Amino acid sequence: METYLLDWANLLLRWLHVIVAIAWIGSSFYFVFLDSSLTPPEDEQLKKDGVSGELWAVHGGGFYHPVKFNVSPPKLPDHLHWFYWESYSTWLSGFALFLVSYLWSPSVYLIDPNVMDWSPAAAITTALAFLVVFWLAYDAICRTLGQSENGDAKVGVLVLLLVCVASYAATQLFAGRAAFLLVGAMIATAMSANVFFWIIPGQRTVVADLKAGRPVDPIHGKRGKQRSVHNTYFTLPVLFAMLSNHYSFTYSHEYNWLILIGMMFAGAAIRQFFVLRHGHKLGRNGHPWPYAAVGVVVLLALIVWLRPAPTQAVAVPQQVGLAQVQDIMAQRCVMCHGEALQSKNVRLDSPEALRQHAQTVYQQVVVTRQMPMNNATGITEEERAIVAQWFRQGAPVE
Repeated sequence: METYLLDWANLLLRWLHVIVAIAWIGSSFYFVFLDSSLTPPEDEQLKKDGVSGELWAVHGGGFYHPVKFNVSPPKLPDHLHWFYWESYSTWLSGFALFLVSYLWSPSVYLIDPNVMDWSPAAAITTALAFLVVFWLAYDAICRTLGQSENGDAKVGVLVLLLVCVASYAATQLFAGRAAFLLVGAMIATAMSANVFFWIIPGQRTVVADLKAGRPVDPIHGKRGKQRSVHNTYFTLPVLFAMLSNHYSFTYSHEYNWLILIGMMFAGAAIRQFFVLRHGHKLGRNGHPWPYAAVGVVVLLALIVWLRPAPTQAVAVPQQVGLAQVQDIMAQRCVMCHGEALQSKNVRLDSPEALRQHAQTVYQQVVVTRQMPMNNATGITEEERAIVAQWFRQGAPVE
């Protein structure tokens, strides 16, 4: 029953996480587009009111005219919309999902004895430390160098180095699948912490000063903008890390840390293309195609590098019987998919159950090779080939 309830918690939390992440990323992307697409106001009254940019847009059958005030508007409206629950809900649902998927069963998901054979308590503590230490190091870099001359470039280089070090360390400590997800969670934690510790507090200070009639310090807007820009470049790397658990050929590779860094770098470069594309349309910068080209080249290089190497064919009988497949399931799979433990509500301990889940078994064991998890039960290539041959024969159970 515990496994069944955990599966439902996993499903519902994943659904919630995707929904709120779409809301957060969508609003983030929109405001980056909006900020990059603003043009100086033409109306004299807008100029007098302190408007620094405006945009005309059409959507959903109506016309929109958002404007941006330089530092502060002449008068605050009665209703002011804040953007923060999208971020907080994404982090909270993501951490809850990480808890029920990885921290609840560290021996299965976090620990790969071939990488690091350590206790569940040590693995959990270290995984949580990744989230905290990365944020503290990243925040220290931003606070120390963020407002200095060429601060954005210095921060960018050091944060890139920090991500590379963290990616290498994670893949040397945890199972590859967990390492990729942990790096994504680590960066996502920094993104949400940017909102919680810097962006929203700075905005609240500005609003409080306006209401009290005090002069507004523009530093709050500058810091908030800086952290918001960082968040937009983090987005695509985080999305790859979160999706990577479906593609074992990335995280199971000998040099998985290089693959992780390469994919995240490609994502950040492609995001830079879209950020600068808006400014290019207004003549503010050159065409950003080189950034997209760099991202695509990195992706193509990874595709070529990861292509399957020629392997010797495994000798498999022309006809595979049910008994052979049942023996493999009993040794490699039934401990997690049997009567005692029915992970993902799947049982493989009877001919009928095997027949019912034949497609899933073939997909997980042969095609994606995600199961057994981290190959903890030591399934062999010959056994995978036998399962494949059985499925191609129509998965007979007689």
